[in-house]
Amino acid sequence: MTLDLTSSSVDLTRAICDIPSVSGEEAPLADAIEEAVSALPHLEVIRHGNTIVARTSLGRPQRVVIAGHIDTVPINANLPTRTLDIDGVPHLWGRGTVDMKAGVAVQLKLAAEITDPAIDITWMWYDNEEVAASLNGLNLLSADRPELFAADFAILGEPSNGEVEGGCNGTLRAMVRTHGVRAHSARAWVGENAIHAAAPILTRLAEYRAKEVQVEGLAYRESLSAVRIGGGVAGNVIPDLCEVEVNYRFAPSKNAADAEAHLRGVLDGFEVEITDAADGARPGLDAPIAQQFVAAVGAVPRPKYGWTDVARFSALGIPAVNYGPGDPHLAHHDEERVPLEQIDAVERGLRAWLTAR
Repeated sequence: MTLDLTSSSVDLTRAICDIPSVSGEEAPLADAIEEAVSALPHLEVIRHGNTIVARTSLGRPQRVVIAGHIDTVPINANLPTRTLDIDGVPHLWGRGTVDMKAGVAVQLKLAAEITDPAIDITWMWYDNEEVAASLNGLNLLSADRPELFAADFAILGEPSNGEVEGGCNGTLRAMVRTHGVRAHSARAWVGENAIHAAAPILTRLAEYRAKEVQVEGLAYRESLSAVRIGGGVAGNVIPDLCEVEVNYRFAPSKNAADAEAHLRGVLDGFEVEITDAADGARPGLDAPIAQQFVAAVGAVPRPKYGWTDVARFSALGIPAVNYGPGDPHLAHHDEERVPLEQIDAVERGLRAWLTAR
């Protein structure tokens, strides 16, 4: 399919959403993006797997990376897209409209139209964001072509309701285990019930009061939650193992080691195995270029509670924010939909900043 970059951001959103690109199946959309941007003489285009990079090289004193992922979670009878009127507000409905093809559509339109930006721009459209970090196109590109990440600021088009969300919380997952002794359930006293032994874990988590942590003027709300529990052998057997999976979302003032120490303190006395951890990202809104961006788009910065790829830029020392159309509460939802005006508003905001002299 050929993408028409002269069409409106709304029409472009519809076009790229209607090209299915579930994680691992992004090649057709990547091909369409590469074909479209390769026709633009003011951009140098680089392809790395199914990640497309397009750069201006105008010798500007500053450079921004503007990135968006092109994959979606699996489709569930929510394509092709369609327009809905909800309480008098027109929306575009369908998989990817929120997370995050509306943001990608805005980026593609501006990449085509802004030929003389006030700062140099590196546009990045990458694959496999919704799956393992080992497959993430942004992660793989940074390992193979780190020079492409040289920048003073980064913007990720994750859905933020058209507001600026600074940085992001970190995330840590752990498996907490209790052990027992198997026995016939008719003679339960012969064994030791590992599921019963897990009750204090759930009590501590239920009684835990998450903190709100101020980081560079933004209040990041933490959470510590049981997200899965498993145990049991058969309907007549006392279980000898119970596992509680726990997810800790921690403010970007902590690193993963701090988060692990805190979790182990809360669950002291239990066997804890850390299974996954990723540092968050400080908002970086004290950087002059970030302040100029916030002023240009007329936003009041908010914290990002979920983990996003802004953390990859933060790890490289690049201040980064989330800025895109769509309600993050509707990301991955089967009723995913974005207000048309929000797509246009994000386009206006980015255009104003990128062309301001």
